[in-house]
Amino acid sequence: MKNNFSKLLGDRLISISDVSKNTGVSRSALTNFYYRKNKMIKYETLIKICDFLQIPLSELIEYQPKKEGE
Repeated sequence: MKNNFSKLLGDRLISISDVSKNTGVSRSALTNFYYRKNKMIKYETLIKICDFLQIPLSELIEYQPKKEGE
């Protein structure tokens, strides 16, 4: 699974604090997501991030299934 959160914020010059202020998601949760430290994240959080950035979920999170034999 590929998390594009840090790239999206960097490309748009948006800080984690800005996302937190505008979404209500805690800065610590966003920081963990940014640095790919969390093992799970709430759907509600993903929706808030996508709404703020005005992107589909597939742009924030990418997933490619494993091929047979991997």
